[in-house]
Amino acid sequence: MSLADLTPEGQLARAVAELETQFRGVFGRETIDRFARETFDQLALTFTVKDFLPLFAYRFTRERLQALAQAEGLLAKDRPEVLFVCVHNAGRSQMAAALTQSLSGGRVHVRSAGSTPADEINAQVAQAMAELGVDLGQEFPKPLTDEVVRAADVVVTMGCGDACPLYPGRRYLDWEVADPAGQDLETVRAIREDIRGRVTTLLAELGVGT
Repeated sequence: MSLADLTPEGQLARAVAELETQFRGVFGRETIDRFARETFDQLALTFTVKDFLPLFAYRFTRERLQALAQAEGLLAKDRPEVLFVCVHNAGRSQMAAALTQSLSGGRVHVRSAGSTPADEINAQVAQAMAELGVDLGQEFPKPLTDEVVRAADVVVTMGCGDACPLYPGRRYLDWEVADPAGQDLETVRAIREDIRGRVTTLLAELGVGT
């Protein structure tokens, strides 16, 4: 690997090349490059630890391209799509997404986002989820983008007001869930259990058992 490959531009080029292989026949290089650069710039605004920025930018670009392909009918859906949105994508929406993934056994595809994303996952939230055997160590706050809303069958908002765009044909739910930011672990556990109950109900409504 050359020194050029270690620069942000070099890492971005490698990510685009990898994504071009994954989405061959779906999107051209120009679209992939535009999404990758936009995503890198978006995440760079909030990330304080830049070492992980290229990896997370690659992962989020891949997620955005998949969502766009689904929204435009270029990729078929094989399971329900649920999007959880809160303000910072560091607490409530992360817990809801992780619990949905865990309780559904992967039979629901889950995304989460924040209207004003933080730079990292709430530490108390990560600890509360770890008590259930759910590791949030690989997760990171993501900005809310148009294509992930368009790809969703169900959009669940938690305290983010009118930040989420409305599209016909989607089910919108607003959960009044307390914000774990600044709360002690005991309070965060209670919020976690509130969300778990709501997720269980949602999965039943989607015809997915827990």
